[in-house]
Order: sequence, then C-alpha cells, then structure tokens
Amino acid sequence: MFDLYKEWNSKINVISRKDMDAFYLHHVLHSLSLARFVKFNPGTRFMDLGCGGGFPGIPLAILLPDTEWTLVDSIGKKIHVVQEISQALGLKNISAFHQRAEDHQSKFHFIVSRAVAPLGDLMRWSRHTFSHKEMNSLPNGLIAYKGGDLTAEIAEIRNSHPMERWSIQEQIPESYFENKFLIYVQK
Repeated sequence: MFDLYKEWNSKINVISRKDMDAFYLHHVLHSLSLARFVKFNPGTRFMDLGCGGGFPGIPLAILLPDTEWTLVDSIGKKIHVVQEISQALGLKNISAFHQRAEDHQSKFHFIVSRAVAPLGDLMRWSRHTFSHKEMNSLPNGLIAYKGGDLTAEIAEIRNSHPMERWSIQEQIPESYFENKFLIYVQK
C-alpha cells in the first residue's frame, strides 16, 4: 500500500509530503482506529464523505471485506487515485464517485469523514443518505475523525442529535493520537 501511495503522491498530492514518513501511523492506523470502538456486521454500507486519497475508506475496506464502501469526493483527481489504488489492491467492496455528498442518492448505515468539515455541515450534507434499516448494535449515523478543541462543533449539534466522543489515544497509546477523537452522531 505504501508504495502505491508513494507513487501516486509523486504525481498528485493526495497526502502531505511530510506525512509520507509517518504514512502508516498518521493515515493507515488512524483510519483503522474506528475498528477499536465498533464491530460492524457484514453487509454494513458506508460512505466515506470527502475521501481525499482514500482515508479512512481504503484501510477500513481492507480490514472489513464483508462491508460495502462508497468513497465520494468533489475533487476528480483524488477519486482517480482512489480508483487506481482500489483496483491495484483488488478491492471489490469499494466504489468511488466524483461528486458532492449532497448529490449522492444511495443509502448508507454510516457516513465516515476524516478532517473534512464541521460536524453540522457533515450532517446537513449527508442526512438524506442515511438508511432507515438498522443492522448494527450502534444505530446508524455519522462517525467523524476529528482533532483539537471540538467545543464549538459539538455545541452546535449536541441538542439535535445523540452523540458520543471516543478518544483514539485511549485505544492506541501513541502520542500522535493525543487530542484525536472519533465523534459519533446518531442520525
């Protein structure tokens, strides 16, 4: 996986060049941290909203081969990279679309997003895509990878949606994950 990203990153900047030295910690392990908090059933459908170069979607699709992943980004060259890497890795559970989440019409159990936009925006952009069918112990919703001070973002939506904040560092004791969280917002 690293070699594929290194090659594509030399052509199209999908990951900060300074982050390539910490590729597995900053991108792969960070993406996979979700699996430390929730067990997803086979057939669970996900949208990776604003997938960029494919994080967290590609690592999670590898880890969870019985789930379905739709990766969406408004930047076409990033979707091209996602399609090429998914094909090179032989991933059959990924579809990638060059479009905005607001325009996507499929239904999903979970929307995941990593460093894209404030929680309120993510919920507005994706609310029409949540499936009414529940199939996991965690009710359908948004799971956002976030860092730093989230006080204002959480305050904006706290009264309208049940939510939880999970500390990644509690599950993966690396200093990089200090002040990095997964924010779950029920649909």
